[in-house]
Amino acid sequence: MEVRLDPWASAVRVEYEKLFKYFGITPFTAELKEKARKAFGELHPLIRRGVVFGHRDYDKIVEAFARGEPVALLTGFMPSGRFHLGHKMVADQIIYYQRVGFETFIVLADAEAYAVRRLSRRDVINYGLYEYVANLIALGLRKERLHLYFQTNYKTPYYRLLQMFSRRITMAELEAIYGSMEPCKVMSALAQAADILHPELEYFGGFKHVLVPVGADQDPHIRLSRDIADRYEHELGLRRPASTYHRFIIGLDGNKMSSSRPDYAIFLTDPPEEARRKVFKALTGGQPTIREQRELGGHPEKCSVYELFVYHLIDDDNKLRKIYEDCRSGNLLCGECKRLAADLLEKMLSEHQRRLEKAKDLVYEYVEPPDF
Repeated sequence: MEVRLDPWASAVRVEYEKLFKYFGITPFTAELKEKARKAFGELHPLIRRGVVFGHRDYDKIVEAFARGEPVALLTGFMPSGRFHLGHKMVADQIIYYQRVGFETFIVLADAEAYAVRRLSRRDVINYGLYEYVANLIALGLRKERLHLYFQTNYKTPYYRLLQMFSRRITMAELEAIYGSMEPCKVMSALAQAADILHPELEYFGGFKHVLVPVGADQDPHIRLSRDIADRYEHELGLRRPASTYHRFIIGLDGNKMSSSRPDYAIFLTDPPEEARRKVFKALTGGQPTIREQRELGGHPEKCSVYELFVYHLIDDDNKLRKIYEDCRSGNLLCGECKRLAADLLEKMLSEHQRRLEKAKDLVYEYVEPPDF
């Protein structure tokens, strides 16, 4: 049976258990979580709650950090649409690790967005600046220990890596990892490998411990990068990057949240009242009738509204547990749950958008955009 992930799909369903079986991703253990908590001072809520569910060599990152060795984070965004709550999950992890003390590298994959999504250069760059960079700043990204760049406007050693990597990768290998390939995807895959591995070069700081937090669909890029690191260990001193994998936040219709399906996504620029209306239309894990909900209870693990609490709206684990138990027992009705989520979301977006307006004036202080 062939199982493959597509990092360029706009919507995808992932059977997470198969990632452990077929791709060698390791689940988080209680022991590893405790080591991370001790090393970092606190555990990221998405790890604590199991949203970040798997990893490759995260234990080595934790151990290196605990020894006082320099550690870097690399992740990024394809600026092909508006910034939504799925993107915020990545942003929250970036900001957490930056504050812990990781050197932080963030790529805006404008070359990939232009080639694969077939958007205009102007649109891609504007999305990068005013959706992604601005929202990152508003969420708390700092300038310290930060390397933020567009793929088409970076430094020569980065592009040299991309060209060198093409020597030791075959089309058969790329197709085994990604499936059917075309020139734009080949270039995107090699660029992703250069993004992931370039912090290890002395020119960029020589970080030998690099963590890449991504969604599960991006694992093909991690596997390619780890293979390339093995092949260039002696020539370039590269080491395998580590990675963590988070579950997708589901859209309000039960599928993956995506910019291409705006009616079912919550964008950080949505007017709060519009976001509120979306929540009240959302698919839940409740029963068809009030009587059945009271008698049988709901299924919060299948509910898009409950995921809003888990991923973004409720910090207190005890409050979250009570919502879960009240739903399962039938004490909490879907209408009540939606009202609470809508209130919290409206407040969060209102506060964020006030910060966002100021952040838009700061984007050029954080990144140098390429020419159109």
